[in-house]
Amino acid sequence: MAKRERKENLFDYNLIFVILFISLFGLVMIYSASFFTAQLKFQDSLYFVKRQAAWLLLGLAAMIFMAFFKYQWITKLWGLGWVFSMGLMIATNFTPLGVERNGSKRWIGIAGRPLFQSAEVVKIALIIVMAVLCTKMMRYLATRRARIVIYFFSLPLFVLVAMNNLSSGIIIAGIVASMYFISSRDRKLFLLVAVGVIAVYIFARFFTDQFINLGLLSEYRLKRILVWTHPEAFPKDGGYQVLQGLYAVGSGGFLGKGLGRSAQKFFLPESQNDMIFAIICEELGLFGAVCLILIFLFLLYRMVLIAYNAPDYTGSMLVTGIMSQIAIQLFLNIAVVTGFFPNTGVSLPFVSYGGTSLLFLMVEMGIVLNVSRQITFDDGVMAADGSTNH
Repeated sequence: MAKRERKENLFDYNLIFVILFISLFGLVMIYSASFFTAQLKFQDSLYFVKRQAAWLLLGLAAMIFMAFFKYQWITKLWGLGWVFSMGLMIATNFTPLGVERNGSKRWIGIAGRPLFQSAEVVKIALIIVMAVLCTKMMRYLATRRARIVIYFFSLPLFVLVAMNNLSSGIIIAGIVASMYFISSRDRKLFLLVAVGVIAVYIFARFFTDQFINLGLLSEYRLKRILVWTHPEAFPKDGGYQVLQGLYAVGSGGFLGKGLGRSAQKFFLPESQNDMIFAIICEELGLFGAVCLILIFLFLLYRMVLIAYNAPDYTGSMLVTGIMSQIAIQLFLNIAVVTGFFPNTGVSLPFVSYGGTSLLFLMVEMGIVLNVSRQITFDDGVMAADGSTNH
């Protein structure tokens, strides 16, 4: 008897619940980490929470819209998206439209007022481009020709982003590498890249003087490495944030001091942003931090299921790229807070304060939900919700 095909036009409600839970948890932690600073600067202890909540509502609307806007239509515009991203990065780096903050042009804006971070658009565009390229070149991805094509589309964007935003450049490189590796299954290339990354890390971490003598990095980047390896030598400069973050992580113990009872948030600069994981560790302890990481892992697990059951290869690669971005950002943020990586300015997905990041993450989640809505499966094949039908 032929298998019966069942088609579901339903959201992955487990995924939606996790997204909402982490985002709302982020609002709570932003308030806990920022109420003193907000009261001091803006005379409103809810200043950061209100702004983040507004972006969250806008992001949820964008997520719902993208969930119903077929991703097949989006992928047809992959070339236009690439050209737009290139133009956006050129405008950010080389025209007055680029807005400088903390010594780097990362924002596109009008009349000096920042609107959004250009790199966030590049991340989505490059995920779409890579998904289409991996589909079109599926049969010969491991060849030199395929690698040249991928370099052509990804390398210029990486250079333009990394010029003023090395952390986003690292994320973009990680996304491209992850999607290419999963598609081509080129183990040799992956091992070569992995060995290279580990070698650079060990060299920079334990042979700092020799690394500096190579003269490959700017003074600004070199200072970040020195602050990372010897934060105690810069207690009033770059090392101050690193040390305060480590104090926060270490003082939380197993169960933490309790929600809202962090002491380091009064000393840790911008604790509601990239260093919010340190406040989580201090207030909720190791137990709370591990629980949050497990929730993120469940989020990634749901995305693995959707990628595995996607209706076509392009949809699977879209979800894979988005999943890679979230996993890389999660890893880098926690590694920075715990002192394993130098400060890169990477936010904790859905949790850190930042409207642009949250909005574009929600757009990406809408694409993932769109893929999940189009899943079809036969009896005996795992469905999008993780269950098996017989």
